[in-house]
Amino acid sequence: MSAGRDGSARSDEEWERFLRESVAGAADAPKEPSARARDVAKRLRAEPGRGPEGWRSYTPARPRRRTGWYVAGLLAALVLVVVALAPERTVDLFAGGDPDAAPSAAETARPTQAPPAEAARRPTVDEPFRGSPAARWASGAAGITVPEAGAVGWMSAAEVERALARSRDFLVMSNLDRGVLRGEHPAKAVELINPHQEDVQDLLGTAFRTPSEKNDPLLLFSRFQPSRTRLIGDVVKTRGRLTYREGERGALQVTADVTFVYPVARAGSDDEIVRTIVRRELVLSWDDPDKVITEPGTFSIVSYAYDMTNGGCGAPTGYLTPPFGTDGRADEANTEIDPYDRSAPVGRSGSAGDGCAKATRS
Repeated sequence: MSAGRDGSARSDEEWERFLRESVAGAADAPKEPSARARDVAKRLRAEPGRGPEGWRSYTPARPRRRTGWYVAGLLAALVLVVVALAPERTVDLFAGGDPDAAPSAAETARPTQAPPAEAARRPTVDEPFRGSPAARWASGAAGITVPEAGAVGWMSAAEVERALARSRDFLVMSNLDRGVLRGEHPAKAVELINPHQEDVQDLLGTAFRTPSEKNDPLLLFSRFQPSRTRLIGDVVKTRGRLTYREGERGALQVTADVTFVYPVARAGSDDEIVRTIVRRELVLSWDDPDKVITEPGTFSIVSYAYDMTNGGCGAPTGYLTPPFGTDGRADEANTEIDPYDRSAPVGRSGSAGDGCAKATRS
């Protein structure tokens, strides 16, 4: 038995094992690098830009170079070049093929000038408003701006709001309803007209049976004859607004000024697409039933006027008759109007019967 430096006793076997391991070297003891390894390490330290590395040090792999940003930058530069060289094609790409797809702001007052000229491009079945200011307009009832309601005359603000909504409903029923556009009788629209207004009831009583210059359904309704004309798609573009004020005997007087654009083709053919454009101005009176004979929920028509292009000329037929090819072109008057110019009042009186105007663009 032997004693250690700290006085602890160790067995002879433990002492012999200690001496053997000291001579042979423990398995996990660090070893002296060979002469060859020392020579390699010396050369590596001598190379420029390389610092000394530990014998068992770990150098992590360098991250891969990020080339995505460079590719994205290159693509962005190419897009800018295309925009500069061919802006029209670029808008086509991002607007689903229609460069006029950016919507116009709602009309809240009469504009001061006509919309700018568009690039001359023919309409197609898929893009019937192509090359027209109407491509930027809203569709259907959404294009008719209704103002905020306030109390007027005998009506409260809530009643004015309902009357404005019903006034817009009349425009929809008489100019946008698919059945009416296909020539059906506008029964729902007629129900909103005061049945005690004799002159209007006389017009309605004869216009659909025997249309004439004086009694023509087109004075109030937009209609096409299905055997001759086919509507393209389900969209009619609209632009316009309602305004109101106090009228006679405290009545609510609503004025509607709306342009409707109808893309059509000859029945059974898509060879030629024509845009029939009708701008209507109606003044409606929601009368106080204590002062005027009327029925609840109906209005009287104070006046009506409209401008129409590409809707046909000649003797009234009760239908809009767009000219296809050379049909009806010889009947067009020399008077020209821009059907998209809403800066001037409606020029054609509904009862004047002064012929047709020629569109400067459609």
